[in-house]
Amino acid sequence: MPLASIVETPGSSDYIGILPEIILSVFGMLIMALDPVMDERRSQRTLGGIALAGSIVALVASFFQAHWLTSTGAPGLAFWNMIKLDAFSVFFHVVVAAVTILVILSSYEYMEVQQIRAGEYYALIVFGAVGMDLMSSAMELVLIFIALEISSIATYILAGFRRRSAISSESSLKYFLLGSFATAFFLYGVALIFGATGSTSIAVIGKSLQQYSGNGHGPMLAYIGIALMFVGLGFKVAAAPFHIWTPDVYEGAPSPVVGFMSTAPKAAVFAVLLRIMFEAHAPGRVLLIWIAAALSMTIGNIAALVQDNVKRLLAYSSIAHAGYLLVAFASLPANGIPAAMFYTASYAAMNVGAFAVVGHFAGAGERYVTIEDYAGLGKRSPLLASVLTLFLLSLIGIPITGGFFAKFYVFSAAMQSNLIGLTIVGVINSAVAAYYYLRIIVFMYMREPRQEVPVTPVPMGLGFALGLSLAITIYLGVQPTRILDYAQKSVELLR
Repeated sequence: MPLASIVETPGSSDYIGILPEIILSVFGMLIMALDPVMDERRSQRTLGGIALAGSIVALVASFFQAHWLTSTGAPGLAFWNMIKLDAFSVFFHVVVAAVTILVILSSYEYMEVQQIRAGEYYALIVFGAVGMDLMSSAMELVLIFIALEISSIATYILAGFRRRSAISSESSLKYFLLGSFATAFFLYGVALIFGATGSTSIAVIGKSLQQYSGNGHGPMLAYIGIALMFVGLGFKVAAAPFHIWTPDVYEGAPSPVVGFMSTAPKAAVFAVLLRIMFEAHAPGRVLLIWIAAALSMTIGNIAALVQDNVKRLLAYSSIAHAGYLLVAFASLPANGIPAAMFYTASYAAMNVGAFAVVGHFAGAGERYVTIEDYAGLGKRSPLLASVLTLFLLSLIGIPITGGFFAKFYVFSAAMQSNLIGLTIVGVINSAVAAYYYLRIIVFMYMREPRQEVPVTPVPMGLGFALGLSLAITIYLGVQPTRILDYAQKSVELLR
């Protein structure tokens, strides 16, 4: 029998399910086609503008997907049930597109100052976003692996984009080697899950394992497979004890790239974790997540206390925030998933903004990245210092910022799930984290300025990116209910 008569031809609804990915892929290929034929001096803004336009169109496409879901009234499955378009996946499409827009805007000045050819840089950001979008809607473990690699390969290259810097090349190589090792764990986990359930479809795996959810028992292969997949995904989100690569890679990678790789890939991988841990009814997930969450919060915050390099400090901070997010994962799905989704959006906004400021202030060659370099910034550039202060206060979890409600919802979900011990660990770590964030603020406002450190005016593109990041951060801290209500509805449809 001909294959065409067996396999159903994809319809329009199938392509709607991957519309942002299609748009980003087209714009990425357009950038790669135009880059070789354009003058190097003029290609910077033009190719960046194309990437920005593609990201904006992808964001609009994500809102169109949300409208399409509302009009149909039910989630849609596409491409032989490998893609699931629901409110959950659309949420992460919007987060990834928003982060991509902010990173591209903050990269214009950075690329000029660092004198880096920009064509493939913007293409890699766009292609990386394709993999992240695909991860958030994939319902098949092999497809998740392919999407994960699309995203990872792009970030491996982006981490080493400061080619004249040895530390940047080192960070890229270290990220690639350790990332490949972590990918092997994920693939072994997929193989064992297939052996335990006979399928790599999350829906089929969920039905197979659901029968064991009541009595706490299940196939030993499933336990080992879930643990191995968690190792691979835990590496991608920089959760302890799989976090060793993070400080070195963040220190060497370009600052806008760090803002990108610390937020958008994490959002996508957390979307995968949510589907695997909850939709697939993963056995033994609570113990795994509990241990990783406690280790991530504690190791990340304690290590950040002794850092003098701002990028390394924020790297350890990123590890700690991965721990806070995992607290939501350990909670019951009804409260934990909305809290995790809200935290992802809030953290993306404030962390991209913080690294955008760090990238601008660092100057050519990223020379000014120590805390001492920020001394007196409040006097020399009050606006830049105040913006960074607000992002740092949000990372602490101070009210009227998104970070406050993000932590509030996470710890509330943990308390309602009777995770008292994990909540106590999280609250203590939040108090510890306040020290190293406030330390940067103290240097900016209570130390004498260092005149040898230049402070350049904020260009329009970066200013717009900072304004957007700040607006989202404040909005989530003042009006969190709309996002949380959307997250709650997506959980109802996720089951």
